[in-house]
Amino acid sequence: MTPSLAAHYQQGLRDAEVLAQIQRHYPAGPTLHQLAPLDQLHIGGVTASARLLALLDPALHPRVLDIGAGLGGLMRQGSALGFHMTGLDITQRFNALNKTLSTLASSQSASLNWVTGDACALPFVDNSFDALVFQHSLLNMPNINQVLTESYRVLRPGGHLVMHEVVRGQNAEALRYPIPWAATPVHSCLLSHEALIEQLSCCGFIVEHNVDWSDRALEWRERQRIKEQTTQASALSPQWIFGERFMEMGRNLVFNLQNHAINLVEVKASCYAG
Repeated sequence: MTPSLAAHYQQGLRDAEVLAQIQRHYPAGPTLHQLAPLDQLHIGGVTASARLLALLDPALHPRVLDIGAGLGGLMRQGSALGFHMTGLDITQRFNALNKTLSTLASSQSASLNWVTGDACALPFVDNSFDALVFQHSLLNMPNINQVLTESYRVLRPGGHLVMHEVVRGQNAEALRYPIPWAATPVHSCLLSHEALIEQLSCCGFIVEHNVDWSDRALEWRERQRIKEQTTQASALSPQWIFGERFMEMGRNLVFNLQNHAINLVEVKASCYAG
């Protein structure tokens, strides 16, 4: 990731207005579902996060690193299930807002930790985590081999890596911008599904679960677009993060899924236990 990528995510971010909106509409504190339009910005929302977390067990994988944590929806959802979640993001303003949202939502702060850093040089010692999560974050990382090598390093032997990621579709040349993770091709670092699995294997991971989620992703995104176009505005929406350009991003996501420019996959892999 580069500073200009951080600028992509920050240019429409209305931090102070978001917090004022939450305090106005949810003075007793927002629930996970009330925050979801703001902090579950990946395709599939809360349901996709629940599926991903269900691939892990808090008794076996208590220490979880969320790489590219954004505003922390997955972190708070995991914390509610009993995981000790650390969120890493390169965008400091996202981390700051993530932490404040957790306070407002009365999340289990003792099981949450926030770190600003780069996935290519993870600021953790070897074997620090039982599990790693990527959710729509690998797609911004050009040096995927380095990211996965670092991921393997900080996972304990027998630990798990789970992903809910966008990959390049069979008609990638039809990809239409802007999309939530990139305004232009410069920051869109999509691998094909096959190349992603190959990269995982090359970095020492053993793939145990590998599912194409594209059909369900398209159905979900179409439903969301209808909601976003209704005349009754919700208290929170992705527009508080991306600004007015999100409407075009939403249309382009549907177009890209319909035309197989992108696909959605869910993957679980493990470190060799020795």
